[in-house]
Amino acid sequence: MTTGTTSPTTSPPPTVRPSGAGRLRDLLVVAAYLALAVVLTSAQWGHPWRLFHQAGDQILFEWMLAHAAHAVVDGENPLFSAGLNAPDGVNLMANTSVLGLGVPLTPVTLLFGSQVAFCVAVVCCLAGTAAAWYALLRRRLVTTRSAAAVGGLICGFAPGMIAQAGAHLHIAAQFLVPAILALVFRPAPEAAHRLAGVWRPGVVLGLLLVWQVFIGEEVLVFLALAAGMFALGYALADRVAARRLAPALFGRLAVAAGVAGVLLAYPLWFQFYGPQHYSGMAFAAQAFQLDAASFTASARQTVFGDDWLPGLLSPNPTEENSFFGPGLLVLAVVIVVWLWRRPLVRALAGCGLVFALLSLGTELRFDGTATGIPGPYRLVAGLPLLDLAVPARFALVCVPVLGVLVALSVDRVWAARELSAVAGVPVRLLWAGAVAAALLPLVPTPIRVVPVMPVPGFVADGGWRPLVPPGRTVVAVPPVTGAARSPVMLWSARTGLAFTAPGGYFIGPSGPDDPAARWGAPDRPTSVLLRRVAETGAVPVLTDADRRSAVEDLRHWRAAVVVLGPLTNGDPVRRTVDDLLGPGRPVDGGWVWDVRDQVG
Repeated sequence: MTTGTTSPTTSPPPTVRPSGAGRLRDLLVVAAYLALAVVLTSAQWGHPWRLFHQAGDQILFEWMLAHAAHAVVDGENPLFSAGLNAPDGVNLMANTSVLGLGVPLTPVTLLFGSQVAFCVAVVCCLAGTAAAWYALLRRRLVTTRSAAAVGGLICGFAPGMIAQAGAHLHIAAQFLVPAILALVFRPAPEAAHRLAGVWRPGVVLGLLLVWQVFIGEEVLVFLALAAGMFALGYALADRVAARRLAPALFGRLAVAAGVAGVLLAYPLWFQFYGPQHYSGMAFAAQAFQLDAASFTASARQTVFGDDWLPGLLSPNPTEENSFFGPGLLVLAVVIVVWLWRRPLVRALAGCGLVFALLSLGTELRFDGTATGIPGPYRLVAGLPLLDLAVPARFALVCVPVLGVLVALSVDRVWAARELSAVAGVPVRLLWAGAVAAALLPLVPTPIRVVPVMPVPGFVADGGWRPLVPPGRTVVAVPPVTGAARSPVMLWSARTGLAFTAPGGYFIGPSGPDDPAARWGAPDRPTSVLLRRVAETGAVPVLTDADRRSAVEDLRHWRAAVVVLGPLTNGDPVRRTVDDLLGPGRPVDGGWVWDVRDQVG
């Protein structure tokens, strides 16, 4: 996951105030980023029953966007929802609720539905991140628009960003990162404006930190680590500048911490101590690491990519966070050697190298084979917060590091007249060719999609409403799916959270007296039984005890109706539910069992 960092040099380029023509060119650059993001999401526009490659995660975030809109319209607590996991509900502050995206996108969600809102969010994440880095580069670090445009393109559309965008909105949404860094690493204020250079930026920084928490805390953690590593490297490279900048920097951070602390006190309390909070992680985060060979390989969703090699070198399709290809890495080494005298370049190089090494996990792997060599991550794996981090996401810090390095090199070649030609050799043309060749393996292709079963018409059209009184639930089959795709969560998202249901795809406690994290709701006998039938297609021989357990479970869930939508093993599941509850009746898109009399 997640972010990189940069800082003004000791002599930053003067702030460019664009003319009308300059603003138009800036808008054209942003428009190009938007157009590319729309193309990359094109396989889903107008196709409601397609989801991006990690379908379960898209269902999760569609539901979160729908919940945010629902909370805005109905004035409900945005940090908690009783719409899933009935009767206990879900602590959304302890999950990736992306309220910082969902609340602004409320009009889109209400007008066009959760799928369109998700696609719009992906476009905003990719294009917004690229545009934000473009703005920071243009204002602070480079003098040529082409250099800033190339740097922004790398930062927003690198393979890791594309892989994350198809599944993890909270990781792909990095458009606040450049703004936060611009406020943290401001040029030293003049003596007469010293207080203004601390208080105003500090307050704005605090507000941006709060917004980032409500988009994704994980990005903020990686940002803090990367910014700290960069600041240390910069201080070692230029001690004089570090001493001059440090007082104002720490002042801004203190003000920002105060603002953010006040605004986040209750949400963070709710996350760690509120209803349905949990401890630990629901999966072994340290198992998600990158193969050392992945840094020179091509990702799946690039022009040279395939399925076999990335599958060998990364934990899954959403974590292809390195995959820079050999050309870009060689180019980066050349840039670092060439511009080594700049403290900014040395600090960037050190930061990128550290996070690349951390992404290799606790044991180094090469070409899919464990080497037995301890990885650098082992040194920090037991530290608070880092013990919950996904090592593979450390490589995302390298994305903006490489983007800034390439931008600095392009700017150096384009802005310096003496480099236009050396000994008759067209240096600008050669360097442009080298950059183009290095970036060619990173050219993305549209994010892949997979089919998803449609929402039954009985659910989508509200046929359940006369059968479900207030306080009762709609139980989808299977009721609890653990970490798999959750049909009821998709139904809920696509209907605007119109009904309450058990189950769902989220992280919660293992039980009322066990706060250990787990995926989804705690299992009950009937949910385990029906999930096994859905997975295997084998119809079990049921007993009266199974039928009594089914009624008890339905009472626990406060069920009014049980609904079976399209499933791969739908017929065996229907026969099993018939045996448990009695014959169901066909409805548009599936089957329904009215259990109000049985549940009481």
